[in-house]
Amino acid sequence: MTIALPRRLLAEFAGTALLVTAVVGSGIMAATLSPGDVGLQLLENSIATAFALGVLILMFGPVSGAHFNPVVSVADWWLGRRSGTGLTAADLAGYVAAQVLGGIAGAVLANLMFGLSAVNFAGTDRTGGHLWLGEVVATAGLVLLIFALARSGRATVAPAAVGAYIGAAYWFTSSTSFANPAVTVGRAFTDTFAGIAPGSVPGFVVAQVVGLAVGVGLLAALYADAGAAADQVVVPADDQATGSRRP
Repeated sequence: MTIALPRRLLAEFAGTALLVTAVVGSGIMAATLSPGDVGLQLLENSIATAFALGVLILMFGPVSGAHFNPVVSVADWWLGRRSGTGLTAADLAGYVAAQVLGGIAGAVLANLMFGLSAVNFAGTDRTGGHLWLGEVVATAGLVLLIFALARSGRATVAPAAVGAYIGAAYWFTSSTSFANPAVTVGRAFTDTFAGIAPGSVPGFVVAQVVGLAVGVGLLAALYADAGAAADQVVVPADDQATGSRRP
């Protein structure tokens, strides 16, 4: 039978919240422990984020697929719509809402843990064509990685592979690889190392949507039947426990 939608939405909310808490919290700790050394701060932040993401996929993957990212959920719906796999349109709306709310909640939680105001909008401007290009690259690569793993029957390695990719993309993209609209929105609620000014959010989100289109296009060229594996994103579903996402 299919896992009930409320349980899946709770998993997406909690997983996204904890992911943003890890991103923001490790950024605050890095800035505290390594003042004046931005390179070391980024290293500390990226390592914590990569490990946290892998663990969270393991924790919540069997319930919701551990998308934690509207881009991944949209790609799952789009690729699976013809083969009857992946998310339904109604499920997609719920996933995106849960992810965005989770991202905001995660930033608030991190702020409170470190004795800051619950909501303190970021003042760090992140804008410019080079940063948007970095987001296109980071997002396209993430989409391609996740669905290529599912299509080739290697979804079991997704926790390690996705964590490793995001950890690496912190360093090889100019934007430090947000690659996630929900995380981007959440990070606008903290004026800390990981923050992004609210005015910079739309440009990042648009770039991520472009990256989604590029990633899906690459999948269509490389894995013509990638949609058949949409139920396996980002970890394989237990057929006896979950079955197809669609009725």
